[in-house]
Amino acid sequence: MFNSLVFNMKQVLFVPLLLLLPLLAFSADTKVYIVYFGEHSGEKALHEIEEDHHSYLFSVKKTEEEARASLLYSYKNIFNGFAASLTPEEAAKLSEKEEVVLVIESQPDKYSLQTTRSWEFSGVEETKAWSFVKNKGDNLLLKSKYGKDVIIGILDSGVWPESKSFSDEAMGPIPESWKGICQTGDNFTTKHCNRKIIGARYYLKGYQKFYGTLNRTLDYQSPRDKDGHGSHTASTAAGRVVPKVSALGGFAYGTASGGAPLARLAIYKVCWPIPKKGKEEGNTCTEIDMLAAMDDAVADGVHVISLSIGTQKPVAYDQDALAIGALHAAKKNIVVSCSAGNSGPSPATLSNPAPWVITVGASSLDRSFIAPVILGNGMKVEGQTVTPYKLKRKMYPLVHAAQVLDHSFDPKNSTAMQCLPGSLSPQKARGKIVFCLRGNGTRIGKGLEVKRVGAAGYILGNSPANGAELAVDCHVLPATAVTSEDAIKISKYINSTKNPTAYIVRAVTKLYSKPAPYMAAFTSRGPNVISPDILKPDITAPGLNILAAWTEGNSPTKLESDTRVVKYNILSGTSMSCPHVAGVAALLRAAHPSWSNAAIRSAIMTSAGLLNNEGRLITDASQITLADPFQYGSGHFRPELAADPGLVYDATHKDYLLFLCASGLKVVDPVYKCPKNPPATYNLNYPSLAIPNLNGTKIVKRTVTNVGGSKGVYFVRVNPPIGYSVKVFPPVLVFSHVGQQKSFTITVKANKKKAEKSGDYSFGWYTWTDGFHIVRSPMAVSSA
Repeated sequence: MFNSLVFNMKQVLFVPLLLLLPLLAFSADTKVYIVYFGEHSGEKALHEIEEDHHSYLFSVKKTEEEARASLLYSYKNIFNGFAASLTPEEAAKLSEKEEVVLVIESQPDKYSLQTTRSWEFSGVEETKAWSFVKNKGDNLLLKSKYGKDVIIGILDSGVWPESKSFSDEAMGPIPESWKGICQTGDNFTTKHCNRKIIGARYYLKGYQKFYGTLNRTLDYQSPRDKDGHGSHTASTAAGRVVPKVSALGGFAYGTASGGAPLARLAIYKVCWPIPKKGKEEGNTCTEIDMLAAMDDAVADGVHVISLSIGTQKPVAYDQDALAIGALHAAKKNIVVSCSAGNSGPSPATLSNPAPWVITVGASSLDRSFIAPVILGNGMKVEGQTVTPYKLKRKMYPLVHAAQVLDHSFDPKNSTAMQCLPGSLSPQKARGKIVFCLRGNGTRIGKGLEVKRVGAAGYILGNSPANGAELAVDCHVLPATAVTSEDAIKISKYINSTKNPTAYIVRAVTKLYSKPAPYMAAFTSRGPNVISPDILKPDITAPGLNILAAWTEGNSPTKLESDTRVVKYNILSGTSMSCPHVAGVAALLRAAHPSWSNAAIRSAIMTSAGLLNNEGRLITDASQITLADPFQYGSGHFRPELAADPGLVYDATHKDYLLFLCASGLKVVDPVYKCPKNPPATYNLNYPSLAIPNLNGTKIVKRTVTNVGGSKGVYFVRVNPPIGYSVKVFPPVLVFSHVGQQKSFTITVKANKKKAEKSGDYSFGWYTWTDGFHIVRSPMAVSSA
């Protein structure tokens, strides 16, 4: 867990932290804190709220000038609160005030970004639906008018407005509901906003408080994107239909499109480069900047927020500013789509676990970029890459990285095969193909090291944890990546002969690859350690090797030494899957404007698929072992079916507050008073079910709302987790009109003779069907 300090006099939980504050106060250095009051009363104007915040600061500062200078952000729309520079002693004094709910110390490295064909594969494009997804409803694009006039807020690294993906050609006037602005700055004027990018802002106060003044050679002090990530996610969610595009080298050639091509985009730049670190190593997004962006997004009038941002480890709700902000956004009926994180394949690693957001895992497409390796013994090993470079047609000496190490590196070290910066010897490696392994360092960085020493080419072998997942890269030399199984074959070949040789064939794009989808190894997994009664992630969507728009202010690899410029680029991560779901949420909001954000999440979850394009159950990255709901949630999203889910599991803001009450967090909203006996957390009306540490029997309640035909009769089917019995009552639900609600109970009982050992989870499903709609919910159960 992060070491954020959280202060709250209303809970005994925080008393030990308060006792530490006098000791910390001896430091004269200020830190950044978020002071949270909860919901606005609605009685004060915006300028009055800010004056209130100044008065609180003046109560702990020596002068009014110091108080005003210390205020970084005043949060006036999403909730009542502010961010300020405070000493620990001042923070402690504020936390003692009765009206202050939480005081959270902001950490600079807490949050980071989680870093085409995907929509056709998912069955959204008109041209061709996913071959094994039977379309039972109307075309979602047509029904939603391509997401017309739905506004998607993108919190990321900015946007490259000149990209054709952000053209406003033939788009209608900006919706009257829009209240935002087009903020100007470096190389960004009001002309860079249009009827597609209807607003743009940037947020630097938190970043500059931690890292100092922005180095404007590294990034633009404006909404303009000099990283690439923000343009990529924005175009994935809502980019226009652009024909004849490809990545560098002509790979993935075809038509690029976002999920909701006529939706509007509001850009909120909150992520920036970390000084003295390469952009390829990632960037940072401070929570106070993100909260300011969410605060503006709510006031601006967005309908959907896409957040390809997360933590490296799970964070408790009262320490997670994004979770608190998203809770208040959900109250405004804004759908918030979040990345599950890239910390897989280890269990219990996912970020953004709150039940009021959609948490998205990452899986593959049915497209590959085949670049085989021909070994000297005639063996052909299939690899993948999108490097545009090719070798002369001859065999090259092939070596392990450990065989060409610089003399200062120990060949017996565990990193000897990983081609880390400065590790290889030019004298030993020149003219050879170097075989490296994944592990420490970046994939692109390993290739750069191989090029530095004058090698001819580079083969990157997966570790067992990465399995058969191949994330392709635009390397700076001829290169390819191979699965862990094939890496073993290549290694054995090198060891079997005195003069091993190899040749890397230039890659070609291959469509309809099988099996697809499979889960990406990097996608973070459950169980949910913050709320074990909530199964997360919720859904999986394409996140491996995704083509989308790119900045022309950065290279495709983000390496400083790489001078190449591209308009579209291929990236992998839950950062890529998150905007896929945001795009679908925009389509559903357009098609069903009366639906709540919880209903939209439910429709996406209960309509998800469990089969790949071979008709078999989805596997993990090994393409052998079956995946489970801790990887894919309810399954792989199927947007067309989500448009007509039949039944939805709805929830209100009050339901989430009751959930927090039952979780022991009774002061997130001070206006709301928790009942003495709130419903158990497992009774939150969620479209999935998790029961940890079951001892005996547990009865869970759920309620569904009919959004299908005016009349319907639904029967339940149960596939119980191994070792448990599951009974649903009543087993039949009869609906007489749209909007009618019906409740049922799920009784789960552990079978002591057959249940898994303590702590191990078993998975199952319960499904409501009327013969037309299939409303499926996953279950995860462990025994005590």
